[in-house]
Amino acid sequence: MRISIVEGDITGVAVDAIVNAANSSLLGGGGVDGAIHHAGGPEILAACRKLRETTLPAGLPPGQAVATTAGHLPATWVIHTVGPVYSTREDRRSTLLAAYTNSLRVADEVGATSVAFPLLSAGAYGWPLDDAADAAVEAIKGATTHVEDVRLVAFGDRASAALERALRAD
Repeated sequence: MRISIVEGDITGVAVDAIVNAANSSLLGGGGVDGAIHHAGGPEILAACRKLRETTLPAGLPPGQAVATTAGHLPATWVIHTVGPVYSTREDRRSTLLAAYTNSLRVADEVGATSVAFPLLSAGAYGWPLDDAADAAVEAIKGATTHVEDVRLVAFGDRASAALERALRAD
């Protein structure tokens, strides 16, 4: 598997599947989630609503993943995953790792061989940037998958530097 770092906006990355740092409702939100729903158009929201009406009436639990159409994005699929909210009282790292590995499992299920990830839980969910980058690299490198090309999309210089450090340290 080839892992690379791309700086910029995940909605413009041309891959088979883009991973969305979703919230449990799957109905859009801020940050990466809002950008993906906005750029992808109403098809993504319609697919998410259908999931909520059928297989996920209570929403998507943290650490799990599910695929929908990518709408107008330069990808075929959006893989929605919910990272955990950071806590100093409870170790939720295994849930963060599972969000990455379950996203790769779903990528395998839909036949995606190239996947773009944001840094899960590192935005509004408050995960410390360096640890979020370490978790991303650990989970992706440790996953059993047919995905050949993983792009870690860094939004800003600090995220890019954290990912570079994590890739070098591994």
